[in-house]
Amino acid sequence: MAKKQKVLFTWSGGKDSAMALYEIQMMDGYEISALLTTITEGYERISMHGVRIPLLEEQAESLRVPVEKIYIARSASNQEYEAKMRGKLLNYRSQGVLSVVFGDIFLEDLRKYREKNLSKLGMQAIFPLWHRHTIELGHTFISLGFQSVITCVDSNALDKGFVGRDFDEQFLRDLPPDVDPCGENGEFHSFVYNGPLFRKKIAHRKGEVVLRDNRFYFCDVIPI
Repeated sequence: MAKKQKVLFTWSGGKDSAMALYEIQMMDGYEISALLTTITEGYERISMHGVRIPLLEEQAESLRVPVEKIYIARSASNQEYEAKMRGKLLNYRSQGVLSVVFGDIFLEDLRKYREKNLSKLGMQAIFPLWHRHTIELGHTFISLGFQSVITCVDSNALDKGFVGRDFDEQFLRDLPPDVDPCGENGEFHSFVYNGPLFRKKIAHRKGEVVLRDNRFYFCDVIPI
């Protein structure tokens, strides 16, 4: 049997991450060393997704993969983010991990940015979802039995009524035509609480909805 390649997996806790993890595990040639997640200090939540750390830890436990947290300041510069990421990646590279998996789908500039930074460290990027049709990807996510809740919406793209909803077929039907079905342009973010990769469903309840930076609506998701 061929030895599996050790990889790090960038994990946001959302649906694209879950689909990318599903795809990479179906390939059967990779061993996930850890889930790499960025946490915003002060909020103590997954950056941009607004998900509490205990829920992230429940995800990791249910997925049977350790989580590696990277803490960044609320107004962190690109330089700070890159420096903290570099330190963490170098630590894993010294353990024989030479690749990092991302859930990006079609943003070319973002892919080039990731590949450029990794190449400086002698590492490479893997994109299991690259150039998949996002409407097909959304339907596949649902049909596989994944379940997720929308935790953040950009009010420049969607109204407040979309936050706190489940990502389901009705949600996809209700999206305006100019919004990507997977929110690949940052229109919305999510928290996955169940699916074929999970040993158990993550119990939670929906809390209050708040507006931050006069732009982003966040729905608090509270562990039960």
